[in-house]
Amino acid sequence: MEFRYLPMTEQDKKDMLSTIGVQSTEELFADIPVNVRFKDDLNIKPPKNEYALTKELTELSNRNVNAKSHTSFLGAGVYDHYIPSIVDHVISRSEFYTAYTPYQPEISQGELQAIFEFQTMICELTGMHVANSSMYDGSTALAEAVNVSAGHTKKKKVLVSKAIHPESLAVIYSYAKGPGLEVVEIDHMDGMTDLKQLEKEMDENTASVVVQYPNFFGQIEPLDKVRKIVDKGKKAMLIASSNPLALGYLTPPGEFEADIVVGDAQVFGIPAQYGGPHCGYFATTKKLMRKVPGRLVGQTKDEEGRRGFVLTLQAREQHIRRDKATSNICSNQALNALASSVAMSSLGKQGLKKMSWMNIQKTNYMKKQLKLAGFEVAFQGAFFNELVVKLNQSVSDVNRKLLGKGVIGGYDLSKDFEDLREHMLIAVTEIRTKDEIDHFVKEVGDMCG
Repeated sequence: MEFRYLPMTEQDKKDMLSTIGVQSTEELFADIPVNVRFKDDLNIKPPKNEYALTKELTELSNRNVNAKSHTSFLGAGVYDHYIPSIVDHVISRSEFYTAYTPYQPEISQGELQAIFEFQTMICELTGMHVANSSMYDGSTALAEAVNVSAGHTKKKKVLVSKAIHPESLAVIYSYAKGPGLEVVEIDHMDGMTDLKQLEKEMDENTASVVVQYPNFFGQIEPLDKVRKIVDKGKKAMLIASSNPLALGYLTPPGEFEADIVVGDAQVFGIPAQYGGPHCGYFATTKKLMRKVPGRLVGQTKDEEGRRGFVLTLQAREQHIRRDKATSNICSNQALNALASSVAMSSLGKQGLKKMSWMNIQKTNYMKKQLKLAGFEVAFQGAFFNELVVKLNQSVSDVNRKLLGKGVIGGYDLSKDFEDLREHMLIAVTEIRTKDEIDHFVKEVGDMCG
């Protein structure tokens, strides 16, 4: 009993081959030409017993750098926020942890109510009419929104700000291939979407305009001005990708008449965990309700007048009317949506607003200290949670040195933006202390002279 699993024995192999009417493994693969088969032994280690394997994997995992062992100033879409301890207690319950798609409401009331609460809180934050039960992550939710806009308007041109997350832009391109959409990138100017270029590209063939609020650089885009430009198109739609934590303090996109608001709920109750899994949200207006990918949970009453919850609407076109489908998504991130719901409920409206405000204040403190240390802060507009600072050397070199000081540095913007070499995107969340911020500024200042 050296293994925690039951390995396949030689007798198991014989029984399987006999069942399918084959005498040997060689005969099973007879259709594969001999000259393309791999004949040598694989260059892998021999198997270890359970104890030795667990010991080796533990030693390897202890070499990882994480947000508990180091102070993190890395954001760029995945953030180190406060997670109330109650979140793990709730999502670890077996009825949630092992739950399957809640098709049968009579045995899924707990999960259905949790999803309903998630939808409700997302609507309150975004200022939209309806929200679905969640999506895989913020990037796929944004790409789904682009496809919905094209399907609804019957147009093929989409204007996308280059100030959105670069990975989201890449996902949009992937999604656009199927329906043959034309993606037109709008440059950023001083960290904000170039509105003059946006207005120039806007025409009657435009399906939608995509902006991020706050954008990838942490800057607050002027959605009121963007909305006016969108209105110059013929039935064009405004899609806003928003950090839901920021919406605890900022004016929600719904008040700027956004047509679709999407984003990532990772900021609420979901740890970084190597970049995933996350929980995307998708909120929109009533007129687009039947175009929403995935499913919506609704509230109803049973025969005895008791409140209950059911799957009110599902985009069944994925299954039975594929020619009319705008999406192939028919699932959701129920467990992570639950984690976000518990986190938001635990914080409450005032707590969420305070948490958002602390992100603004602490990022402003970081900006002030960087300027006092002689650094150039790249953009001067209003910002949330993140800011861009110019260093006088490679960001990757600085980050490598910071690791030795117990600090995870910011994001190297030269990976995605040619014009931002030696620029670092720094995230400052509510859990970063004054001492941690001062330590970061001192260390980077010493490294950059």
